[in-house]
Amino acid sequence: MTPGEYNSCVDKHADGIYRFVLKNIRDKDTSMDIVQDTFEKLWNHISNVSINKGKSYLFTTAYHTMIDYIRKDKHNFRYDLARQSDLTSENGYSDLKDILDAALKMLPDVQRAVILLRDYEGYSYKEIGDITGLNESQVKVYIYRGRITLKNYIVSMDKVL
Repeated sequence: MTPGEYNSCVDKHADGIYRFVLKNIRDKDTSMDIVQDTFEKLWNHISNVSINKGKSYLFTTAYHTMIDYIRKDKHNFRYDLARQSDLTSENGYSDLKDILDAALKMLPDVQRAVILLRDYEGYSYKEIGDITGLNESQVKVYIYRGRITLKNYIVSMDKVL
């Protein structure tokens, strides 16, 4: 990959990678740091990555960088994530997007990542497997289980009303 191709790759994929990381991490500053680290890693390996593999390399690197952050941050208790009142509505009105975001927060990290890659970014099962290091059948199982959890959370009447 040449520096010009690198710049093109950054322009083309920066928004998608940021959205993917932000949906998982839910912190803008940390998400921007992870995206920046991802592009730095690509720059350091620019001679080893072809332009055809740029997108896959970026999403794979972003995923692994994000997982490293989550593992490191798991030991830090965050009060904003522990508040149960954030998951329900006080006034009886709930926006579906808010409910879906709350449901996504409840999923395990791997399930959330594969669902976001499939449903938000439009990757195939094989591409998701390449990014996450899972085989195709594991990806399908995680997506299925995650969707069942989301469905059960969304259709429960106490969450909607």
